This record gives sequence, structure tokens and C-alpha cells, in this order.
Amino acid sequence: MAIKRPKPEEIVVKLRQVEVLMGQGMPRIDAIRQISVTEQTYYRWKKKYGGMGTEQLKELKRLQKENERLRRAVSDLTLDKLILREAASGNF
Repeated sequence: MAIKRPKPEEIVVKLRQVEVLMGQGMPRIDAIRQISVTEQTYYRWKKKYGGMGTEQLKELKRLQKENERLRRAVSDLTLDKLILREAASGNF
């Protein structure tokens, strides 16, 4: 059975839930257990997504997609350049 990984938006919501529960006086470890994740997962999420709002998260995802698209374009152009260089030198 596949492990379901939460979407970044869901992670931000869970991090906010912990903040709210702690604001109500609940100890951090109990608040983390309340959202059904391990401490390690909580701190990893907090490091990656802590302090991020939904708009910032959308912008991050958009930039990551654009970065991936540009990396592919550079890779394709590099390959084209190598092919043209070999064809021009007569090593085909």
C-alpha cells in the first residue's frame, strides 16, 4: 500500500494547527501528536514551510515548476549543441 504524502498546503495547515494548540496552552509534543505526525516530521516541515502563507507557497510551487522547465530547456540545448559540434567536425 502506498504511503500518502500530504500536499504542501495541507502541511501549512497542520503547522498552523500546532501553533493554535500551543497558543491555547497545550505542550508542543501533545500538539504534534494531535496532528498525527512524528516530532521529526514536524520539525522537518517547520524548517521547510514554517512561516509560509498560502500565497508564498503558491509562488514557491510556481517558481519550482519554472525552474524545472528551464533546466530541461538548458539540457536540450546543450545536447543540440553537442550534436551540431560533432556534425560540424565530421565525426558522425
